[in-house]
Amino acid sequence: MDATQNPKAEIGILLYRDCQQAMVHGMTDLIAIAGQFSGQHGGPPLRVSHWRMQADGSFARCHDTHDGRPGAPDIWLVPGRLSGVPDAEEAAPYARWLLDRHAQGATLASNCGGAFLLAATGLLDGRPATTHWWFAEPFRARFPAVKLDCDRIVIDDGDLITAGGLMAWTDLGLRLVDRLLGPTVMLDTAKFLLVDTAGREQKHFARFMPRMTHGDEPILKVQHWLAAREAKSVTTAEMAAQAALEERTFQRRFKAATGMTPIEYVQHLRIARAREHLEFTRRTIDQIAWSVGYEDSAAFRKLFHRLVGLSPGDYRTRFAAPSAEAA
Repeated sequence: MDATQNPKAEIGILLYRDCQQAMVHGMTDLIAIAGQFSGQHGGPPLRVSHWRMQADGSFARCHDTHDGRPGAPDIWLVPGRLSGVPDAEEAAPYARWLLDRHAQGATLASNCGGAFLLAATGLLDGRPATTHWWFAEPFRARFPAVKLDCDRIVIDDGDLITAGGLMAWTDLGLRLVDRLLGPTVMLDTAKFLLVDTAGREQKHFARFMPRMTHGDEPILKVQHWLAAREAKSVTTAEMAAQAALEERTFQRRFKAATGMTPIEYVQHLRIARAREHLEFTRRTIDQIAWSVGYEDSAAFRKLFHRLVGLSPGDYRTRFAAPSAEAA
């Protein structure tokens, strides 16, 4: 990178306690590599700075690829954290800073649990966003006005960009390179880093994590019963009987407790078990469909693709364990 050339834009990474260093330094490297490829095409580099909150509550640069140059970040990035997401009190000063930066025209972006800091600004209310699928329920509980979609790796909503899991910073970085330096430099960077730019989605990787802490004991009893019988050949009437509730009351309470209808819940349980079979056995897809309660293999394949984003065959190709057993 030619340090004498004026950067096209500055990307500021906002540091906070225990934030993911792999994202901080990896993003810095990715942007530097993109700048090198941009230079080969006669284009400008990008500037990256790291910012930390000071004792008086202000924020200052603690790293800068273009020391001594004037200016402020055009894009602010908030990393995730390995030790859990920030609570409301910890998030507050960072949210105020980000809100002021946005008001001055900066684009805001987050990766993984960094979305909790970004959402604390209120700017994501009514807007689409993503975070790590592991944090979906606590995020919805704290920020119900946000249109959360944890199936997606990156959601670029113009002035607000959110990315999913811990390693989604690579997808986020490439999106920023594409936006700032163009698709040719983005593809050069991706090839150099061996990052697949084909449309990845979080739902390819996410596991079904049923909501179990809702406090509705009859519904929890049914959830345990479904897990024990692997949700095979079960009707809503049978589930209602297990809960000792009238069927319509059961359906209403089940949806309120779990966020899903009973049928949707059973479908997710079955597909979760099918994923295990695809990963760890060499059974045929028809055999797997039957084993998880689907006599119609075509219907199973269609549902699997809708919930996982891949066909059963493609899922097995990508995720099957080398030691998968025939039985």
